[in-house]
Amino acid sequence: MSKKTSTIKRLAQFMVASALSIGAAHAAWPEHPVNLLVGAPPGGTTDILARLIAPYLGEELSQQVVVVNRGGASGLIASNQVAKSKPDGYNLLFSTSHMAVFESLYANVPFKPQEDFEPITLMVKTPYVMVSHPSLPVKTAQELIDYAKQNPGKVDYAASSPGGGQHLAWEMFKRRTETDMMYIPYSGTGALMTDLLSGRLVAGIDNVAVLTQYIRRGEFNGLVTTGKNRSPLLPELPTLFEVLGQDKGFEVVGWFGMFAPKGTPQPVVQRMDEALKKVLKNPELSKRLLDLGAEVDGGGPAELAAFLKSETDRWGKVIKEVGVTLQTAP
Repeated sequence: MSKKTSTIKRLAQFMVASALSIGAAHAAWPEHPVNLLVGAPPGGTTDILARLIAPYLGEELSQQVVVVNRGGASGLIASNQVAKSKPDGYNLLFSTSHMAVFESLYANVPFKPQEDFEPITLMVKTPYVMVSHPSLPVKTAQELIDYAKQNPGKVDYAASSPGGGQHLAWEMFKRRTETDMMYIPYSGTGALMTDLLSGRLVAGIDNVAVLTQYIRRGEFNGLVTTGKNRSPLLPELPTLFEVLGQDKGFEVVGWFGMFAPKGTPQPVVQRMDEALKKVLKNPELSKRLLDLGAEVDGGGPAELAAFLKSETDRWGKVIKEVGVTLQTAP
């Protein structure tokens, strides 16, 4: 055997041994609790779903999964914290669809959503529902359209945070129906609910997971849902396609994905993806999610990466279409 061949052989053996050593080290992950950062205050859909999934995930990983709320800037603060975290799998992001609009909304986003994260799992999707307070004399979406046209600028509506799917759904609705209504921004669902319940705000939109209970109790009038098909939770309500027609109707759904900082070892990403997919198939959890109007997706890293790109392209065009003003990132 030549000296060159011997050297190459030793190098190959060293690389294999190193790979096995690294794999063994990451096989022990997680060795202590995992932080799951949520970019919203307590009480909203994101927080509810994260706290619902976390205990099942912790049981599967044999380690506690701690939900950490880092509200503000439509989730950008939490996302930036995870993007800048050590890529060891102990700080993960429970992300919403805001991830797809950051770069279109903000002038100086401190990270690149498609480059600075390791996509893990596309967990669930959930449609929104538009509601009105009983003090507003409307009980259907068409009545809202008619009222808004007769009273331009007098309908105050809320969405959980600027630039999110809820806000953009309202902006598209106004544009497609040629109505003038006033958007009142809030930091999250929990923050706006007091004003919406009291009637200081007369209309709102959020996930069916949050608003169905209020519709059932008669505290809000359900007007329309934003999914492609009617929601199993609110089958009596039409979709935007039914109300506006196929030419003006549109679909907007909330989605929730798990991300890790870029550079997180692939064995860790794979372990988390496998754990999430397993818990999402848990019959008890699946039922609880369905009861909230959330539909399990379960796409892995490649699917989440492709979906994020598709949503980023889509919402970039929508934001330009409706003229949402670009903001400055904190």
